[in-house]
Amino acid sequence: MAVPSRPVGELLRDWRRRRRLSQLGLSVDTGISTRHLSFVETGRSRPSPELILRLAEHLDVPLAERNTLLLAGGYAPAYSRHDLDDPELAPVRDAARQILHGHGPFPALLVDQHWHLVEANAAVGLLTAGCAAHLLAEPINVLRLSLHPDGMAPRIRNLAQWRAHLLHRLREQVAATDDDALHDLYEELRAYPGGEENPAAVAAAGSVVVPLRYRYGGRDLAFLSTTTVFGTPLDVTVTGLAIEAFYPADRTTGDALRDLTEDPPRT
Repeated sequence: MAVPSRPVGELLRDWRRRRRLSQLGLSVDTGISTRHLSFVETGRSRPSPELILRLAEHLDVPLAERNTLLLAGGYAPAYSRHDLDDPELAPVRDAARQILHGHGPFPALLVDQHWHLVEANAAVGLLTAGCAAHLLAEPINVLRLSLHPDGMAPRIRNLAQWRAHLLHRLREQVAATDDDALHDLYEELRAYPGGEENPAAVAAAGSVVVPLRYRYGGRDLAFLSTTTVFGTPLDVTVTGLAIEAFYPADRTTGDALRDLTEDPPRT
């Protein structure tokens, strides 16, 4: 990792402001005096690695950026970053595959921090059937695949509602991580047609949760979705992984999915 060009105090101040905390508020949360926080942010005091990590924890800084803070302070990174194929992440891969396989006949997929598809079970093919080949080429971005006019969008029955839900979720992720790649993805997706980015469009539906209503093989399907992440991750790669699982929102969809996975119609 390259050493940041900006001092650690400035970076900590940026994260504090991003979280809309005053020095006094952060002082109360951490038990560190406002005077000491001020000295750290202005560079008059060099924070220890323990202090950097303590502040980063309270500011909910992503693990990758905690490493950046440590490097800016002159210390070694504290968190590893393994590739998914590395032996150290074998238990993570195995756990994810068990969840994906066990979720059948309903769709489930594993995505990374930038919404690239890592793995999926066979039922996901029911949702991606008919999508353009360029959207199914590696690396597959599942949000782009969902909202692109050549992707799933034409078959999403409540596209404006689902689009508003996904954009709101991505916008919150951008705010939490300050990730440039996610920001660029957000700007790309919001330029696609499909309705205004209006949170009221989600609330107005009156559902308990936002459903995905999808047309496939002449049938209208309705799904509820859940997101599963790994608890207490200490690796940068693992902290960005999430399993997106879809459940039938009604008995008709459940029965249809069981039938379709046994004998999927041609599209």
